[in-house]
Amino acid sequence: MAENKIWISTPQMGGNEMKYIQEAIDTNWVSTVGENIRVFEENLENYLGAGNYVTALNSGTAAIHLGLIMLGVEAGDEVICQSLTFSASANPIVYLGATPIFIDSELHTWNLCPITLEEAIIDRINNGKKPKSIIAVHLYGMPYQVDAVRMVADKYTIPILEDSAEALGSSYKGEKCGSSGNMKVLSFNGSKIITTSGGGALVSSSIALKNKALFLATQSKENAQHYQHSEIGYNYRMSNIAAGIGRGQMEVLEQHVVTRRSIHEFYTDLFSNIDGVTVFCEPNKDYFSNYWLTTILADPEVTNGISREQIMLALEVENIESRAIMKPMHLQPIFEKYPYYGGKIAQKIFCNGLCLPSGNSITKNDLLRISTTVKSLFAKDRCLSNQ
Repeated sequence: MAENKIWISTPQMGGNEMKYIQEAIDTNWVSTVGENIRVFEENLENYLGAGNYVTALNSGTAAIHLGLIMLGVEAGDEVICQSLTFSASANPIVYLGATPIFIDSELHTWNLCPITLEEAIIDRINNGKKPKSIIAVHLYGMPYQVDAVRMVADKYTIPILEDSAEALGSSYKGEKCGSSGNMKVLSFNGSKIITTSGGGALVSSSIALKNKALFLATQSKENAQHYQHSEIGYNYRMSNIAAGIGRGQMEVLEQHVVTRRSIHEFYTDLFSNIDGVTVFCEPNKDYFSNYWLTTILADPEVTNGISREQIMLALEVENIESRAIMKPMHLQPIFEKYPYYGGKIAQKIFCNGLCLPSGNSITKNDLLRISTTVKSLFAKDRCLSNQ
């Protein structure tokens, strides 16, 4: 009989989620208004620090969409976007009729390359189209080069939409991810470090912007005795039930970060003596990653031919989920027609990269199964190579 599935990242409840959900049900505040939403937003604001104002929404994608709208992106504009990311970072650009301009990564953080970013901006300006915004992503919880990207953005007065969907709990030089861009985005999807079952948030720099986001997220209903609409609105508000889960999750966020970082240490030790496999780690002390997912690069030229696909297959045989690194947007069929700047760093990371089980619910027995599987694969290879 097969052992239980070990998943990449599953939700783990902290204990008080049901309490807050029950309070919402008991008081009949089960829609998009209620105490849970207010407190959840307040908790996030306190966590991110002064000057950050949170609007809870029903997805991170909705937050990116509204963030771009509030940065003034319209049809015909161009928006620079990191190529090595999930499609949700780029899709809202197209929702608005704008054009995504994709940028390669750099090897230190796997995120937006500041040098290529400036080259792209200069070229777009020379072609008569200054980009309207920059979407910079903290991929897999690793902060991007915040200072360097900000320096380029400021030089050309282009606002940054900071995609922190995977980076709640991470920081750069002590500044929390989700607090440094002109507009900031969080996600609470089921696989994230905390969840609201499905949801996200837009983080603004003023109460006026927070209220504007709330207005747009609730169908742009104006303050009138009848239904009055002068702007296009959206049905993007988080429910009070979902926010109740978020309240409970915020109580264990720091614990979740500790657990994920501990799992990352496990993988660092596991692969420390395996040539050709590199665990993706913080480049220096300026970076603090929540290690939402621990990722590795496997170089077949050094591993005696063992590729990331073979590692995936060995884990799959033992009912252990793993997942390839995200395929860059400029290589996706839906986006390949759009401009791309850079070399093949993102492509190489995709070809050799693998995400490993990193969820807070992983047990010591699960880690033992993973360790045994990996060691068996590489020990078998050494035996074959010695024949």
